[in-house]
Amino acid sequence: MIRIRRALISVSDTTGLEQFARALHSLGIELVASAGTGKRLEAAGVPWLAVEDVTGAPEMLGGRVKTLHPGIHGGILARRDVPEDLERLAELGIATIDLVVVNLYPFREAAANPELGEDAVIEKIDVGGPAMVRAAAKNHAAVAVVTSPSRYPAIIDELLEHRGALSAETSRELAAEAFMMMASYDAAIATWFAGSASLPGEIVLDLRRERTLRYGENPHQAASYYVDRSAPQHLLSGVVQHGGKELSYNNLADLAVAQLIVEEFDQPACVIVKHQNPCGAAIGLDIEDAYRKALAGDPISAFGGVVALNRTVDGPLGRLLAEQFLEVIIAPDFEPTALDALGGRESTRILADTLVHRRVPLRHYRAVPGGMLVQEPDAADEPATSMTVVTTVQPNERQWEDLLFAWRIVRHVSSNAIVIARDGATLGIGAGQMSRVDAVRIAIEKIPPDRQAWSVLASDAFFPFPDGVELALQVGVTAIIQPGGALRDQEVTTAVNAAAAAMVHVGRRHFRH
Repeated sequence: MIRIRRALISVSDTTGLEQFARALHSLGIELVASAGTGKRLEAAGVPWLAVEDVTGAPEMLGGRVKTLHPGIHGGILARRDVPEDLERLAELGIATIDLVVVNLYPFREAAANPELGEDAVIEKIDVGGPAMVRAAAKNHAAVAVVTSPSRYPAIIDELLEHRGALSAETSRELAAEAFMMMASYDAAIATWFAGSASLPGEIVLDLRRERTLRYGENPHQAASYYVDRSAPQHLLSGVVQHGGKELSYNNLADLAVAQLIVEEFDQPACVIVKHQNPCGAAIGLDIEDAYRKALAGDPISAFGGVVALNRTVDGPLGRLLAEQFLEVIIAPDFEPTALDALGGRESTRILADTLVHRRVPLRHYRAVPGGMLVQEPDAADEPATSMTVVTTVQPNERQWEDLLFAWRIVRHVSSNAIVIARDGATLGIGAGQMSRVDAVRIAIEKIPPDRQAWSVLASDAFFPFPDGVELALQVGVTAIIQPGGALRDQEVTTAVNAAAAAMVHVGRRHFRH
């Protein structure tokens, strides 16, 4: 057990400070505090001893130097089982410190404040606090370190139970928390200094567990959801769940894709995602029209899907959604009548997204054995004016609208990717195929024969041979959009010209593996 006789308190976050300090004082523990913390203790009527009375040196340099002194660090770092250490403290008149209660300057908040200049942000880089935290955590066999106010109640309970002592196990847990907090703090500073570089020489991930998930992709895999502390927003920022089960690993993976797609559109839009691929997407005159059209794109695959909408769900649409088994429904808001209608679907997660737009992540990560593949996100949005019509036939206005719609969708489909669309809605999607012609075939098979005519096709990468476009042209596709750049581009163009159809080259592919 670690007997606590003297505690040093220097905190930026004063949550619960007065109650915690009173409890320590009631246990006969002497309190040493920095000036700012000491004023809060004095106002609360808790006796305290100033750091400068311990060190014999006043705070200086505008508060930059106050605890960086042997009178403090000697009392923290002295090994209680090494006689020479204790003898040296006695010679210098330094008393041991058994409990260090420190949290750091709010650097993240300062860095995120656009009104603060660089000098002001740098002033929020704590120096003395981290030094004390590291010293106490290193010497956790004799010193306990508390870095979060959330720990105060449990610490007091244990001190009361053990008459002013903490267990070695608790001290080790606190030390682990302290080192993790320091790693996160340093990562935030390093990220800020690195600036906007998307692929710097070194990347320090600063992830905090947001929630533990029931399991991963499969029940035998453990999983959690972590958020990137350096990101201003994350997938569930501003999201309120109104009903249904807890969100699962697969729900979150599908939700990420659904949100990215639906945010492509200003018009009323709906997308239905299954296994991280859209199985239906549409824009409409209103949000109900968009949902009906998206569902019609592949009603079989929509079973158990994730539905994202960019308009409020009213009662009629809520009743319509309730007719389907859906894992997740996310929209900006739900009218009470819609929530009532969906209330019967106890397993469906109902999510209200209060954020209009969510930032695209700075980087994409993919784990490989012993490392990580890192790339910039594919956030390109090519305007029609940058595209080239390579056929004799020019797309008409309606075809252009459908081509641009399909191009926005295909960027989010696993490669090899094919999207066939008409009237602002997907008709058939071929995803994740090793052969592009197979992706075309699958997309066509999804479309009822009476809906194939006058459709358009989007491909995420070029057609290496004419076979894919020939297959599409045979079933009524009248316009094609693709990156171009294949060795046989001219053969492909010749096949499209022979069918009196139109084709557009974008000049950039969008693989999503």
